[in-house]
Amino acid sequence: MTLDAATAVQEVPTPVDTEMYLDDVALAKALLENAARNNGVLSNADIVFALRNLLKTTYYPVAIKYFYSEDELEDFKNNNDYKTAMHAYTFCHFVAASRMRGDILLGTGDKTGCSNAKYVMGWKELDDPEIKSHLKYTKSWEQAEKFVRTKKRLPEGLLAFATAPLHKAPFKPDVVHGICDVLQAYHLGNDWCAAYDEHPFEMIMTMNSSICHGCVQCHVMAKPNITPMCSSSKTAGKTEQSEINWVWPGDQVEPTVHWMLERTVRDGGPSFPRTGETYPGFDICKLCNFIIFRPHKHK
Repeated sequence: MTLDAATAVQEVPTPVDTEMYLDDVALAKALLENAARNNGVLSNADIVFALRNLLKTTYYPVAIKYFYSEDELEDFKNNNDYKTAMHAYTFCHFVAASRMRGDILLGTGDKTGCSNAKYVMGWKELDDPEIKSHLKYTKSWEQAEKFVRTKKRLPEGLLAFATAPLHKAPFKPDVVHGICDVLQAYHLGNDWCAAYDEHPFEMIMTMNSSICHGCVQCHVMAKPNITPMCSSSKTAGKTEQSEINWVWPGDQVEPTVHWMLERTVRDGGPSFPRTGETYPGFDICKLCNFIIFRPHKHK
């Protein structure tokens, strides 16, 4: 049997240009071109790709959605593949599964096992056990109660929450949470300041609720934050490598990363410690005149 020539020729896929992806400036330009074709806005996948390749972040940033509308919640359930918890877990367990494994998850009050998270999400009122859980951090019962009352809380009526890797999120995120090392967080904070023409970058730490309250605070105040782990998120949230949290309002991630790409093109690389170099740059004594490398001249 003879095959028609058109049928016999298989389509050859476009090869991946790995050299371009490993060139910071070329990659930044390509992603900015993607944005230009998308009404000037980076896609969520572009954002994740930029963070992983230019800042060399290890984990997926996690998109978080707070559901207050029955219609929105039913639309999510009916039109997406997602997982639910077999038992009641901490909020930072949900975030860790999306960050590390790429799960799309739906959480409800009965499947949220952390009382601190339930309190800041409006699923329980302040009670004695909540105050007691803060006693080890404070001088007295009265001080513990005062500190708990300073925490931001979501409005009443939360139905559920969803977490997903940002590039896979089937919803517009209210908040984006990530973890990274301190120097990566420093870059993100600086880029937000430049993108929004606002300085200084204000960091807020609260006791016993870094991720759950960090996300709630970010959503309520509409401001980003960089904050250390609490004792619970270090153990339950799988952050034993001493990472730090960054939490951004959902609509403020794109301008932050967009500016990072623009300055990478301008400077020749994303590093702040070593301007014009790939991240993190040559991490050694700054301006040391004993450390010099010159191109070798062949005779």
